Amino acid sequence: MSTRFEQLAADAMKLPVRDRVRLAQQLVSTLDEDTETATEKEIEELWFAEAERRLEELRSGSVQGVSADDAFRNAREALKR
Repeated sequence: MSTRFEQLAADAMKLPVRDRVRLAQQLVSTLDEDTETATEKEIEELWFAEAERRLEELRSGSVQGVSADDAFRNAREALKR
């Protein structure tokens, strides 16, 4: 993984939840624009609902947060398998 990518990802993780959701939606929408069936507004609403659900899980203590360093390390290890 490139240093530029890691820095970009780290910077993105510092964004407020709403901005991260918007960024994720924008990135996902570029993956397969030809087969997109939902409107951008619907997708944004789904991402926002998912972010809200995850935030509530963190606040309630039902899940534990993972540091960005750990998350990226785990992802890199998973990709090696």
